Amino acid sequence: MTRPTATGAPAGVTTGTPAGVPTGATTVVVAGVANWTTAGAEAGAAAGVTAGAVGRASAGVAAGASARVAAGVPGGAVGGFLHLRCAPALSGEGYRAVLELLREFSPLVQALPPRAALVQVRGAQRYFGVDAERIAEVIRLRAVARLGTDVRIGVAGTWAVAAMASARIPGPGGVLAVPGERVAEFLGPLPVEELYGLGSRQAEALRGYGLHTVGALTEVPPGVVERILGRRAGRVVVERARGIDPRPVTPRDLPSSAAVRSRFAREELDGPHARAELLGLVVRLGATLRGRRQAARALTLTLRFAGGTRWEKTRRLPEPSAHDEDLRTLAYRLMDAAGLQRARLTGMVLRAEDLTGAERAARQLTLDPVREARLTVESAIDRANARFGPGTVRPAATFRRAPAAA
Repeated sequence: MTRPTATGAPAGVTTGTPAGVPTGATTVVVAGVANWTTAGAEAGAAAGVTAGAVGRASAGVAAGASARVAAGVPGGAVGGFLHLRCAPALSGEGYRAVLELLREFSPLVQALPPRAALVQVRGAQRYFGVDAERIAEVIRLRAVARLGTDVRIGVAGTWAVAAMASARIPGPGGVLAVPGERVAEFLGPLPVEELYGLGSRQAEALRGYGLHTVGALTEVPPGVVERILGRRAGRVVVERARGIDPRPVTPRDLPSSAAVRSRFAREELDGPHARAELLGLVVRLGATLRGRRQAARALTLTLRFAGGTRWEKTRRLPEPSAHDEDLRTLAYRLMDAAGLQRARLTGMVLRAEDLTGAERAARQLTLDPVREARLTVESAIDRANARFGPGTVRPAATFRRAPAAA
Protein backbone atom coordinates (compact mmCIF):
# COMPACT_ATOMS: atom_id res chain seq x y z
CA MET A 1 0.00 0.00 0.00
CA THR A 2 1.17 3.51 -0.72
CA ARG A 3 1.81 5.01 2.70
CA PRO A 4 1.80 8.74 3.44
CA THR A 5 5.11 10.27 4.47
CA ALA A 6 5.57 12.55 7.44
CA THR A 7 4.69 15.55 5.28
CA GLY A 8 1.35 14.06 4.24
CA ALA A 9 2.50 13.10 0.73
CA PRO A 10 2.53 9.41 -0.25
CA ALA A 11 5.73 7.50 -0.77
CA GLY A 12 7.03 8.09 -4.30
CA VAL A 13 5.57 11.59 -4.37
CA THR A 14 7.68 14.64 -3.66
CA THR A 15 6.39 18.12 -3.05
CA GLY A 16 8.16 21.44 -2.84
CA THR A 17 8.90 24.71 -4.59
CA PRO A 18 11.77 24.22 -7.02
CA ALA A 19 13.82 27.05 -8.46
CA GLY A 20 12.11 28.98 -11.21
CA VAL A 21 8.62 28.27 -9.90
CA PRO A 22 6.74 31.23 -8.33
CA THR A 23 6.23 31.25 -4.59
CA GLY A 24 3.01 29.49 -3.64
CA ALA A 25 3.34 26.98 -6.46
CA THR A 26 3.36 23.26 -5.78
CA THR A 27 4.95 20.66 -8.03
CA VAL A 28 3.82 17.06 -7.70
CA VAL A 29 6.08 14.42 -9.25
CA VAL A 30 4.62 10.91 -9.19
CA ALA A 31 7.40 8.34 -9.60
CA GLY A 32 8.75 10.23 -12.62
CA VAL A 33 5.56 9.55 -14.62
CA ALA A 34 4.02 12.98 -14.50
CA ASN A 35 5.15 16.48 -13.66
CA TRP A 36 2.23 18.66 -12.71
CA THR A 37 2.71 22.23 -11.55
CA THR A 38 0.27 24.83 -10.27
CA ALA A 39 1.13 28.39 -9.40
CA GLY A 40 -1.50 29.25 -6.84
CA ALA A 41 -5.07 30.25 -7.67
CA GLU A 42 -3.96 32.31 -10.68
CA ALA A 43 -2.39 29.36 -12.49
CA GLY A 44 -5.34 27.18 -11.53
CA ALA A 45 -7.78 29.64 -13.07
CA ALA A 46 -5.66 29.76 -16.22
CA ALA A 47 -5.90 25.99 -16.43
CA GLY A 48 -9.67 26.17 -16.10
CA VAL A 49 -9.79 24.58 -12.66
CA THR A 50 -10.57 26.18 -9.31
CA ALA A 51 -8.15 26.44 -6.44
CA GLY A 52 -10.30 23.97 -4.49
CA ALA A 53 -10.07 21.44 -7.31
CA VAL A 54 -6.31 21.91 -7.48
CA GLY A 55 -6.07 21.26 -3.76
CA ARG A 56 -8.14 18.10 -4.13
CA ALA A 57 -5.91 16.96 -6.99
CA SER A 58 -2.74 17.57 -4.98
CA ALA A 59 -4.19 15.42 -2.21
CA GLY A 60 -5.63 12.86 -4.63
CA VAL A 61 -2.91 10.27 -4.14
CA ALA A 62 -3.31 10.39 -0.37
CA ALA A 63 -7.08 10.18 -0.80
CA GLY A 64 -6.63 7.01 -2.84
CA ALA A 65 -4.54 5.52 -0.06
CA SER A 66 -7.18 6.51 2.48
CA ALA A 67 -9.85 4.79 0.41
CA ARG A 68 -7.84 1.57 0.43
CA VAL A 69 -7.35 1.74 4.18
CA ALA A 70 -11.07 2.38 4.70
CA ALA A 71 -11.89 -0.65 2.56
CA GLY A 72 -9.42 -2.80 4.50
CA VAL A 73 -7.41 -3.54 1.37
CA PRO A 74 -3.63 -3.19 1.68
CA GLY A 75 -1.31 -2.47 -1.19
CA GLY A 76 0.62 -4.98 -3.24
CA ALA A 77 0.66 -6.33 -6.75
CA VAL A 78 -2.46 -5.09 -8.49
CA GLY A 79 -3.74 -6.19 -11.90
CA GLY A 80 -3.83 -4.01 -14.97
CA PHE A 81 -7.55 -3.21 -15.27
CA LEU A 82 -8.80 0.28 -14.45
CA HIS A 83 -12.54 0.96 -14.23
CA LEU A 84 -13.23 4.69 -14.27
CA ARG A 85 -16.48 6.46 -13.36
CA CYS A 86 -17.07 10.12 -14.22
CA ALA A 87 -19.34 12.57 -12.43
CA PRO A 88 -23.02 12.07 -13.41
CA ALA A 89 -23.30 15.74 -14.40
CA LEU A 90 -20.35 15.56 -16.83
CA SER A 91 -21.32 16.62 -20.34
CA GLY A 92 -20.94 14.41 -23.38
CA GLU A 93 -18.06 16.55 -24.59
CA GLY A 94 -16.37 16.23 -21.19
CA TYR A 95 -16.80 12.45 -21.35
CA ARG A 96 -15.06 12.39 -24.72
CA ALA A 97 -12.21 14.43 -23.26
CA VAL A 98 -11.80 11.87 -20.46
CA LEU A 99 -11.61 9.06 -23.04
CA GLU A 100 -8.90 10.96 -24.91
CA LEU A 101 -7.00 11.41 -21.65
CA LEU A 102 -7.11 7.65 -21.03
CA ARG A 103 -5.68 6.98 -24.49
CA GLU A 104 -2.54 8.85 -23.47
CA PHE A 105 -1.79 5.88 -21.19
CA SER A 106 -3.08 2.96 -23.23
CA PRO A 107 -4.66 2.24 -26.63
CA LEU A 108 -6.89 -0.36 -24.91
CA VAL A 109 -9.74 1.93 -23.85
CA GLN A 110 -13.35 0.75 -23.92
CA ALA A 111 -16.07 3.37 -23.56
CA LEU A 112 -18.92 2.28 -21.26
CA PRO A 113 -21.58 4.98 -21.76
CA PRO A 114 -22.99 7.03 -20.34
CA ARG A 115 -20.16 7.96 -17.95
CA ALA A 116 -17.71 5.06 -17.46
CA ALA A 117 -14.71 3.50 -19.18
CA LEU A 118 -12.46 0.46 -18.92
CA VAL A 119 -8.70 0.60 -19.51
CA GLN A 120 -6.02 -2.08 -19.61
CA VAL A 121 -2.65 -0.59 -18.62
CA ARG A 122 -0.27 -3.56 -18.54
CA GLY A 123 1.74 -2.04 -21.38
CA ALA A 124 1.89 1.30 -19.56
CA GLN A 125 3.09 -0.49 -16.42
CA ARG A 126 6.06 -1.91 -18.30
CA TYR A 127 6.77 1.36 -20.10
CA PHE A 128 6.65 3.63 -17.03
CA GLY A 129 7.99 1.08 -14.58
CA VAL A 130 5.18 1.63 -12.05
CA ASP A 131 2.13 -0.34 -10.96
CA ALA A 132 -1.44 0.14 -12.16
CA GLU A 133 -2.43 1.85 -8.94
CA ARG A 134 0.11 4.64 -9.47
CA ILE A 135 -1.04 5.11 -13.07
CA ALA A 136 -4.63 5.46 -11.84
CA GLU A 137 -3.54 8.15 -9.39
CA VAL A 138 -1.83 10.10 -12.19
CA ILE A 139 -4.92 9.80 -14.40
CA ARG A 140 -7.03 11.27 -11.62
CA LEU A 141 -4.60 14.15 -11.14
CA ARG A 142 -4.63 14.97 -14.84
CA ALA A 143 -8.43 14.76 -15.05
CA VAL A 144 -8.76 17.39 -12.33
CA ALA A 145 -5.92 19.61 -13.59
CA ARG A 146 -6.73 19.54 -17.30
CA LEU A 147 -10.46 18.90 -17.47
CA GLY A 148 -11.72 20.27 -14.15
CA THR A 149 -13.54 17.04 -13.29
CA ASP A 150 -12.82 14.39 -10.68
CA VAL A 151 -13.09 10.65 -11.34
CA ARG A 152 -13.39 7.42 -9.35
CA ILE A 153 -11.04 4.64 -10.44
CA GLY A 154 -11.10 1.01 -9.35
CA VAL A 155 -7.91 -1.01 -9.96
CA ALA A 156 -7.89 -4.82 -10.05
CA GLY A 157 -6.94 -7.85 -12.08
CA THR A 158 -10.36 -8.29 -13.75
CA TRP A 159 -13.08 -6.11 -15.23
CA ALA A 160 -15.76 -7.04 -12.68
CA VAL A 161 -13.62 -6.54 -9.57
CA ALA A 162 -12.31 -3.19 -10.85
CA ALA A 163 -15.90 -2.05 -11.52
CA MET A 164 -17.02 -3.03 -8.02
CA ALA A 165 -14.01 -1.22 -6.55
CA SER A 166 -14.83 2.02 -8.38
CA ALA A 167 -18.44 1.76 -7.18
CA ARG A 168 -17.25 1.63 -3.55
CA ILE A 169 -15.40 4.96 -3.75
CA PRO A 170 -17.36 7.83 -2.20
CA GLY A 171 -17.72 10.90 -4.42
CA PRO A 172 -16.46 13.00 -5.96
CA GLY A 173 -13.33 10.97 -6.71
CA GLY A 174 -10.59 8.63 -5.55
CA VAL A 175 -8.62 5.49 -6.31
CA LEU A 176 -9.29 2.06 -4.79
CA ALA A 177 -6.94 -0.83 -5.60
CA VAL A 178 -7.75 -4.49 -4.89
CA PRO A 179 -4.67 -6.75 -5.03
CA GLY A 180 -5.23 -10.27 -6.33
CA GLU A 181 -4.54 -11.94 -2.99
CA ARG A 182 -7.20 -9.85 -1.26
CA VAL A 183 -10.05 -10.20 -3.78
CA ALA A 184 -12.00 -12.70 -1.65
CA GLU A 185 -11.68 -10.47 1.42
CA PHE A 186 -12.90 -7.47 -0.56
CA LEU A 187 -15.85 -9.21 -2.24
CA GLY A 188 -17.03 -11.41 0.63
CA PRO A 189 -18.86 -8.82 2.81
CA LEU A 190 -20.49 -6.97 -0.10
CA PRO A 191 -24.29 -7.18 -0.36
CA VAL A 192 -25.29 -9.51 -3.15
CA GLU A 193 -26.90 -6.55 -5.00
CA GLU A 194 -23.46 -5.03 -5.51
CA LEU A 195 -22.11 -7.95 -7.53
CA TYR A 196 -21.28 -6.47 -10.93
CA GLY A 197 -23.81 -7.40 -13.62
CA LEU A 198 -26.40 -8.86 -11.23
CA GLY A 199 -29.92 -7.55 -11.81
CA SER A 200 -32.32 -6.51 -9.07
CA ARG A 201 -34.67 -9.46 -9.71
CA GLN A 202 -31.76 -11.90 -9.65
CA ALA A 203 -30.56 -10.41 -6.35
CA GLU A 204 -34.07 -10.70 -4.93
CA ALA A 205 -34.21 -14.36 -5.97
CA LEU A 206 -30.88 -15.09 -4.29
CA ARG A 207 -31.96 -13.33 -1.10
CA GLY A 208 -35.09 -15.45 -1.10
CA TYR A 209 -32.84 -18.48 -0.65
CA GLY A 210 -30.81 -16.86 2.14
CA LEU A 211 -27.85 -15.79 -0.03
CA HIS A 212 -27.42 -12.20 1.17
CA THR A 213 -23.73 -11.51 0.50
CA VAL A 214 -21.29 -12.10 -2.34
CA GLY A 215 -19.27 -14.35 -0.05
CA ALA A 216 -22.30 -16.57 0.52
CA LEU A 217 -22.37 -17.35 -3.22
CA THR A 218 -18.93 -18.92 -2.95
CA GLU A 219 -19.88 -21.09 0.04
CA VAL A 220 -22.62 -23.07 -1.71
CA PRO A 221 -22.15 -25.51 -4.60
CA PRO A 222 -22.30 -23.74 -7.99
CA GLY A 223 -25.24 -25.92 -8.97
CA VAL A 224 -27.40 -24.29 -6.29
CA VAL A 225 -26.96 -20.83 -7.82
CA GLU A 226 -27.47 -22.24 -11.31
CA ARG A 227 -30.80 -23.78 -10.27
CA ILE A 228 -31.93 -20.42 -8.88
CA LEU A 229 -30.83 -18.20 -11.78
CA GLY A 230 -30.49 -20.62 -14.67
CA ARG A 231 -27.42 -22.51 -15.85
CA ARG A 232 -25.71 -19.76 -17.86
CA ALA A 233 -26.50 -16.81 -15.60
CA GLY A 234 -25.75 -18.85 -12.48
CA ARG A 235 -22.33 -19.87 -13.78
CA VAL A 236 -21.38 -16.25 -14.55
CA VAL A 237 -22.58 -15.07 -11.13
CA VAL A 238 -20.57 -17.73 -9.30
CA GLU A 239 -17.42 -16.89 -11.27
CA ARG A 240 -17.72 -13.17 -10.58
CA ALA A 241 -18.37 -13.82 -6.90
CA ARG A 242 -14.98 -15.55 -6.90
CA GLY A 243 -13.33 -12.65 -8.73
CA ILE A 244 -13.16 -14.51 -12.06
CA ASP A 245 -13.97 -12.50 -15.18
CA PRO A 246 -12.15 -13.53 -18.40
CA ARG A 247 -13.55 -10.70 -20.51
CA PRO A 248 -10.82 -8.59 -22.16
CA VAL A 249 -10.87 -4.87 -22.86
CA THR A 250 -12.32 -4.33 -26.33
CA PRO A 251 -11.04 -0.98 -27.64
CA ARG A 252 -13.94 1.09 -28.87
CA ASP A 253 -15.19 4.63 -28.78
CA LEU A 254 -18.80 5.55 -28.19
CA PRO A 255 -21.19 2.84 -29.46
CA SER A 256 -22.64 2.71 -32.97
CA SER A 257 -26.19 2.93 -31.61
CA ALA A 258 -28.10 4.72 -28.86
CA ALA A 259 -31.51 3.94 -27.42
CA VAL A 260 -34.08 5.55 -25.14
CA ARG A 261 -37.10 3.75 -23.78
CA SER A 262 -40.33 4.39 -21.94
CA ARG A 263 -42.68 2.09 -20.06
CA PHE A 264 -46.28 3.10 -19.44
CA ALA A 265 -47.62 2.83 -15.91
CA ARG A 266 -50.78 1.31 -17.40
CA GLU A 267 -51.87 0.08 -20.79
CA GLU A 268 -52.04 3.11 -23.09
CA LEU A 269 -54.98 3.41 -25.46
CA ASP A 270 -54.88 7.15 -26.14
CA GLY A 271 -53.12 7.88 -29.44
CA PRO A 272 -52.19 11.51 -28.59
CA HIS A 273 -50.66 10.42 -25.28
CA ALA A 274 -48.59 7.74 -27.02
CA ARG A 275 -47.42 10.28 -29.60
CA ALA A 276 -46.48 12.74 -26.85
CA GLU A 277 -44.46 9.99 -25.17
CA LEU A 278 -42.70 9.31 -28.48
CA LEU A 279 -41.91 13.02 -28.77
CA GLY A 280 -40.30 12.87 -25.34
CA LEU A 281 -38.13 9.97 -26.52
CA VAL A 282 -37.12 11.94 -29.60
CA VAL A 283 -36.02 14.90 -27.48
CA ARG A 284 -33.99 12.66 -25.14
CA LEU A 285 -32.39 10.78 -28.04
CA GLY A 286 -31.50 13.98 -29.88
CA ALA A 287 -29.90 15.47 -26.77
CA THR A 288 -27.87 12.27 -26.24
CA LEU A 289 -26.58 12.27 -29.82
CA ARG A 290 -25.67 15.95 -29.79
CA GLY A 291 -23.93 15.52 -26.44
CA ARG A 292 -21.82 12.73 -27.93
CA ARG A 293 -21.27 14.73 -31.12
CA GLN A 294 -22.82 11.91 -33.16
CA ALA A 295 -25.48 11.72 -35.84
CA ALA A 296 -27.88 8.89 -36.77
CA ARG A 297 -28.36 7.44 -40.22
CA ALA A 298 -31.43 5.39 -39.25
CA LEU A 299 -34.10 5.04 -36.56
CA THR A 300 -35.73 1.90 -35.17
CA LEU A 301 -39.03 2.08 -33.29
CA THR A 302 -40.09 -0.85 -31.11
CA LEU A 303 -43.62 -0.94 -29.67
CA ARG A 304 -44.55 -3.37 -26.90
CA PHE A 305 -48.15 -4.45 -26.42
CA ALA A 306 -50.21 -6.11 -23.71
CA GLY A 307 -49.76 -9.85 -23.86
CA GLY A 308 -46.03 -9.63 -24.59
CA THR A 309 -46.18 -9.06 -28.35
CA ARG A 310 -44.16 -6.34 -30.05
CA TRP A 311 -43.80 -4.49 -33.35
CA GLU A 312 -40.53 -3.15 -34.76
CA LYS A 313 -39.55 -1.23 -37.87
CA THR A 314 -36.42 0.58 -39.10
CA ARG A 315 -36.16 3.41 -41.61
CA ARG A 316 -33.19 5.45 -42.77
CA LEU A 317 -32.91 9.21 -42.56
CA PRO A 318 -32.37 11.15 -45.80
CA GLU A 319 -29.00 12.24 -44.35
CA PRO A 320 -27.26 11.75 -40.99
CA SER A 321 -28.78 14.00 -38.34
CA ALA A 322 -29.08 14.54 -34.59
CA HIS A 323 -31.64 17.35 -34.79
CA ASP A 324 -34.99 16.93 -33.09
CA GLU A 325 -36.94 18.04 -36.15
CA ASP A 326 -35.45 15.36 -38.41
CA LEU A 327 -35.71 12.63 -35.78
CA ARG A 328 -39.31 13.58 -34.90
CA THR A 329 -40.46 13.50 -38.52
CA LEU A 330 -39.11 9.99 -39.07
CA ALA A 331 -40.27 8.72 -35.67
CA TYR A 332 -43.85 9.87 -36.38
CA ARG A 333 -43.76 8.11 -39.75
CA LEU A 334 -42.67 4.92 -38.04
CA MET A 335 -45.54 5.15 -35.54
CA ASP A 336 -48.02 5.86 -38.33
CA ALA A 337 -46.76 2.75 -40.14
CA ALA A 338 -47.69 0.66 -37.09
CA GLY A 339 -51.40 1.48 -37.58
CA LEU A 340 -52.08 1.33 -33.86
CA GLN A 341 -55.81 2.11 -33.85
CA ARG A 342 -56.86 0.95 -30.34
CA ALA A 343 -53.82 -1.19 -29.57
CA ARG A 344 -52.89 -1.45 -25.89
CA LEU A 345 -49.35 -0.16 -25.58
CA THR A 346 -47.17 -1.03 -22.59
CA GLY A 347 -43.91 0.57 -23.71
CA MET A 348 -41.75 1.79 -26.57
CA VAL A 349 -38.08 1.98 -27.51
CA LEU A 350 -36.55 4.44 -29.97
CA ARG A 351 -33.07 3.54 -31.20
CA ALA A 352 -30.65 5.58 -33.33
CA GLU A 353 -28.74 3.24 -35.63
CA ASP A 354 -25.60 3.40 -37.76
CA LEU A 355 -24.16 6.38 -35.91
CA THR A 356 -21.43 8.56 -37.31
CA GLY A 357 -19.42 11.49 -36.01
CA ALA A 358 -21.26 14.79 -36.17
CA GLU A 359 -18.28 16.32 -37.97
CA ARG A 360 -18.89 13.88 -40.84
CA ALA A 361 -22.54 14.86 -41.21
CA ALA A 362 -22.68 17.58 -43.85
CA ARG A 363 -25.05 20.42 -43.09
CA GLN A 364 -26.60 21.76 -46.26
CA LEU A 365 -27.96 25.26 -46.59
CA THR A 366 -31.75 24.98 -46.69
CA LEU A 367 -32.56 28.65 -47.25
CA ASP A 368 -35.49 27.92 -44.92
CA PRO A 369 -35.61 30.60 -42.21
CA VAL A 370 -38.02 28.53 -40.11
CA ARG A 371 -35.67 25.53 -39.95
CA GLU A 372 -32.65 27.72 -39.25
CA ALA A 373 -34.54 29.40 -36.42
CA ARG A 374 -35.46 25.99 -34.94
CA LEU A 375 -31.83 24.88 -35.02
CA THR A 376 -30.82 28.07 -33.24
CA VAL A 377 -33.46 27.47 -30.57
CA GLU A 378 -32.33 23.85 -30.26
CA SER A 379 -28.77 24.97 -29.46
CA ALA A 380 -30.07 27.40 -26.84
CA ILE A 381 -32.20 24.65 -25.25
CA ASP A 382 -29.17 22.33 -25.12
CA ARG A 383 -27.19 25.01 -23.27
CA ALA A 384 -30.04 25.62 -20.83
CA ASN A 385 -30.47 21.91 -20.09
CA ALA A 386 -26.72 21.48 -19.65
CA ARG A 387 -26.77 24.24 -17.06
CA PHE A 388 -30.00 23.53 -15.21
CA GLY A 389 -30.46 19.79 -15.76
CA PRO A 390 -31.80 17.46 -18.48
CA GLY A 391 -35.42 18.06 -19.41
CA THR A 392 -35.62 21.52 -17.86
CA VAL A 393 -36.68 22.94 -21.22
CA ARG A 394 -38.67 20.63 -23.49
CA PRO A 395 -41.78 20.63 -25.70
CA ALA A 396 -45.02 21.45 -23.89
CA ALA A 397 -46.67 18.29 -25.30
CA THR A 398 -44.34 16.13 -23.18
CA PHE A 399 -45.79 17.52 -19.93
CA ARG A 400 -48.74 15.45 -18.76
CA ARG A 401 -51.69 17.50 -17.52
CA ALA A 402 -52.85 16.89 -13.98
CA PRO A 403 -56.37 15.44 -13.81
CA ALA A 404 -59.09 18.01 -13.21
CA ALA A 405 -60.47 18.23 -9.68
CA ALA A 406 -63.88 16.68 -9.21
